Amino acid sequence: MGAALLYGLGTAIPLLIGAIIGLRTTLPRPLLASLMAFGAGTMIAAVSNELFEPAFLQAGAFTAGAALFLGATVYVVANRLLERREGAGAVGWALMLGTVLDGVPENTALGVSLSSGGGMVLLVAIAAGNVPEAIGGSALLHRQRNVSTGRAFTLWLLTGAVLVVVTVAGALLSDRLEPAHISAIQAFAGGATIAVLADSLMPEAYREGGWWVGMATSVGFLVAFLLG
Repeated sequence: MGAALLYGLGTAIPLLIGAIIGLRTTLPRPLLASLMAFGAGTMIAAVSNELFEPAFLQAGAFTAGAALFLGATVYVVANRLLERREGAGAVGWALMLGTVLDGVPENTALGVSLSSGGGMVLLVAIAAGNVPEAIGGSALLHRQRNVSTGRAFTLWLLTGAVLVVVTVAGALLSDRLEPAHISAIQAFAGGATIAVLADSLMPEAYREGGWWVGMATSVGFLVAFLLG
């Protein structure tokens, strides 16, 4: 349980640091775009190596594929509803939504993976992805939607607390979950992560930084891949 708590904090603390940076400072757009792109690259590696591949090998193409599409569908539908309600300025809310929808199954998978001695690559990828999501999301919430600094930080603080709780819960339940259930959680997280990248994080990074953010994405992928 102690290791799971530390791993959970390892994903939540970067989230809060990112929120503070986004609320308290105005980062140059190229730097913000680079952080978003780097985080996207690490998350691509995590989806491939730590989430979908183990699910595919354990549960097979049908179960893993169904869970993957379910995770993507949940985020896409929720994001669409959010856009209809909030309009074009909903990117900040979308990034927070993505942090929750992919973070809960990701951190659950992280907690589960600790029982087999894994999880380091996933931890790095989640942490690296949480920082730019929180920076971009909190900054956009504060500037575009006029959400107060205190309220925005409280929302991110609650999100971080949820991530810690589900990491510990995943570790505690790892011995009780069937392999098929673990695989479904991993693949669902992978699908939600892919949808977040495609719908919110990577388009926003490109808008902020331009064509060269592909290099930062490649660096993030390489770093996470080498750690694996």
